[in-house]
Amino acid sequence: MESEVQQNLEELSVTVLPRVSDKLASSLERIGIFQIKDLVLHLPYRYQDRTKSTPLGEIAIGRTLMVTGRIGGVRFNYGRRRSLLVHIEDDTGSMRMRLFHFNSSQQRRLESSSWIRCFGEVRLIGNAYEMVHPEYAVYNSPPPEIQGDSYTPIYRLTEGIGQGLMRDIVKSALDLILERDISDPLPNQTLEENNLVGLKDALQLIHAPPVGEFELKVEESHQPAVRRLIFEEMVSFQIARRKHKELRQSVGAPALRPKGTLSRRLRDSLTFEPTNSQRSVIYEILDDLKKSTPMLRLLQGDVGCGKTLVAAAAAAWTVDSGFQFAIMAPTEMLAEQHLKSFKGWFDPLGIEVHLLTGRLSVKARKNIDNAIRFGHANIVIGTHALFQEKVEFKNLGMVIVDEQHRFGVGQRYAFRQKGVSDELVPHQLVMTATPIPRTLAMTFYADLDVSSITELPPGRKPVQTRIMPSSHRRDAIDMVKKLRAFGQQVYWVCPIIEKSEVLDVESAVETEKVIKKSLPGYRIGLVHGRLKNDRRDRIMKSFRDGEIDVLVATTVIEVGVDVPNASLMVIESADRLGLSQLHQLRGRVGRGAEQAQCVLLFKSPLSQSAKKRLDVMRKTTDGFRIAETDLKLRGAGELLGTRQTGSQIFRIAELPRDIDMINEINQAAQMILKQYPENAQELIRRWTPREGDYSAV
Repeated sequence: MESEVQQNLEELSVTVLPRVSDKLASSLERIGIFQIKDLVLHLPYRYQDRTKSTPLGEIAIGRTLMVTGRIGGVRFNYGRRRSLLVHIEDDTGSMRMRLFHFNSSQQRRLESSSWIRCFGEVRLIGNAYEMVHPEYAVYNSPPPEIQGDSYTPIYRLTEGIGQGLMRDIVKSALDLILERDISDPLPNQTLEENNLVGLKDALQLIHAPPVGEFELKVEESHQPAVRRLIFEEMVSFQIARRKHKELRQSVGAPALRPKGTLSRRLRDSLTFEPTNSQRSVIYEILDDLKKSTPMLRLLQGDVGCGKTLVAAAAAAWTVDSGFQFAIMAPTEMLAEQHLKSFKGWFDPLGIEVHLLTGRLSVKARKNIDNAIRFGHANIVIGTHALFQEKVEFKNLGMVIVDEQHRFGVGQRYAFRQKGVSDELVPHQLVMTATPIPRTLAMTFYADLDVSSITELPPGRKPVQTRIMPSSHRRDAIDMVKKLRAFGQQVYWVCPIIEKSEVLDVESAVETEKVIKKSLPGYRIGLVHGRLKNDRRDRIMKSFRDGEIDVLVATTVIEVGVDVPNASLMVIESADRLGLSQLHQLRGRVGRGAEQAQCVLLFKSPLSQSAKKRLDVMRKTTDGFRIAETDLKLRGAGELLGTRQTGSQIFRIAELPRDIDMINEINQAAQMILKQYPENAQELIRRWTPREGDYSAV
């Protein structure tokens, strides 16, 4: 019962606190603070030492500290900006306090006071030490001794809330839950085995760390109190994922058993031999499809490894079992590319492949909607239009979400629910061409089975990568001329559309002008994200059909373009792009028989991080190795697509910084689920984001 009271207390609105009005609560919501638990888990990002006053003779430039002294005079300074200067002195030295913004009341109070205590950063202006707009208090007699034996926390703020107010309301929230003896959801066994401090001690240490026992920075996860919360949060995440998997497996799915020979006929019609890796993955998927529990599997593989063939094998198995199959792509371009591949395989076998996108005419849309509803459309490929409410499948047996990180959770879920019939849900496969490091997959995809295609089709030549400064752009132009003599096509990629006054990078619009001037008579195309879909698709089709020699583009071509005749890619300002994005772009070439090349142009000087990224691109085409490096350099958000969308999966934990704990976290999650199910539920409640839950991340 006490545990229930505590849990309810943590989940109370922040408005129960004395100083939190409805208006202040609205401000807190902007930084994700809704409940009492959100306040106590809103950790400081650094600390200040306000426990002692430094003699003025010992202050130094750049230090942030507390000083106490006599007011020796107050005067105006009429330089470029009017300011109020307060001369401060003690028996060891002197300094000035400078205020640019002040009112007459402040001026009178300073002039009538004898003593002052300031806290701020020391600067050297002219030949004198100064603090500009420090926190200060004035006295008519020597100030009292400083009380306090803990460092002062500094929190992330939002408009309308200062540090003083934030400290007060966090302390109120902390006092409220500590006086009720906050429950610790991690069992003693977990605490002892992993050398973790208790939750109560951790929170007190973090929000009011004793002087001398805590470093003044909270970013490092080696600190025991911070490590404790990171561990708890990641355990909660793992438990939620596993609970989600249990929930998924408690729902039925159609056990797919082929009634005909479509799978064999598809296999026999291929003009090439699938790789061993493709065969292995196909067997894993088909084995899942035979079961009456829904498959939820992640298929990852490098660019060009043949994931589409695996999808086709799953489609043949599904259709031959009497059910519908659907695949959702993030762009119309990629959907049409899948359509082209699927029609090439299934048209000769007498199976019609349908396309559903937002650009269909009203009549065509009505026809495809009816075909889906009545089960005449066996294989449907489409975009976001597939999960619209009016789209109803008769008996959807399997769905595939391609480039899964580009879809929102709600979109993927809505698509999956299209197959609900007689309490059955379809099997689901999510695919990504961004290989995910094993440690990351263990963390974020604990509820998915993972399959990997680890080899490229035979005969596929690795793309040769060269790195050169932008000043050598003429060399890249010469490469284009040589390739065009053999009928090959070229991509020329830029990070931004138009010239920026802020970013020193090449733009697509300006680069197109340079290319046209440098290559007179060549057919030059330009595509970017601001073009209407119709126009962009027409240009891409022209490039695919060989009607454009050089396609100048932004990273809009990163996904879903397959032009075997393109054998050179030039990437401007490559040092500004992440490894995974560079690898995805490079994967657009090398799809034909010719040796493909990629030129990475950069502007000097290069940062150390940029040097590492470009060097990795030069040395390897292995997407898994590149993904591991990208995780170390840029973090999990880039690989999972969460950083671009603003998603924040963890409050405190951070990958890859904390990935070294994953084995211990997995063991703890498994033990808690098995032996302490009530603790598991408490962990999920405490760490689950307000909007949705971890199972839906």
